[in-house]
Amino acid sequence: MNWLHRKICGSARWARKVERDMLPWALDGVDLGDRVLEIGPGYGATLRPLAARAPKLTAVELDPTLAARLSAEHGDRVRVVQGDGADLPLDGARFDAVVCFTMLHHVPTPARQDALFAEALRVLRPGGTFAGADGVDRWPFRLLHLGDTYQPVPPETLPARLRAAGFVDVTTSVVEGRVQRFRARRP
Repeated sequence: MNWLHRKICGSARWARKVERDMLPWALDGVDLGDRVLEIGPGYGATLRPLAARAPKLTAVELDPTLAARLSAEHGDRVRVVQGDGADLPLDGARFDAVVCFTMLHHVPTPARQDALFAEALRVLRPGGTFAGADGVDRWPFRLLHLGDTYQPVPPETLPARLRAAGFVDVTTSVVEGRVQRFRARRP
């Protein structure tokens, strides 16, 4: 991430916005169950509010420095694993829900994004839910990501890509052309 993006994502203001606005909207009507996996928590703005909703929360973070920081910060409340969301170092069929927020656009290629979708399906128990939200490609979003890995998921392709990974009951929505949310279920 570039300097500005790190500053925003690591800020208390962003964490409040995530907790107050983004997370409730993204998870409205989603039953997380007891065992939840978050892929790509980054600076961790979602971890505290997710930990309040899920008795057993695991997070997989690619960046080793962030993973160590999150582990130290959240202690026993969240199990933090350093790893790649497109190649999860976790057993299959163990989570009631898998979630990811504002991170899919940081996965460098559509093929790696599709691998992440397949891994989310693999670690979900039958009937489990994959849900989350991500930005939609537009010029302010692009400017924020100058010098970053930036591969936004086109909203018009997301449902078919989730179905191709094996998900059913796929729903997506876009708000004001800025942000999209998705939900899908493992059969």
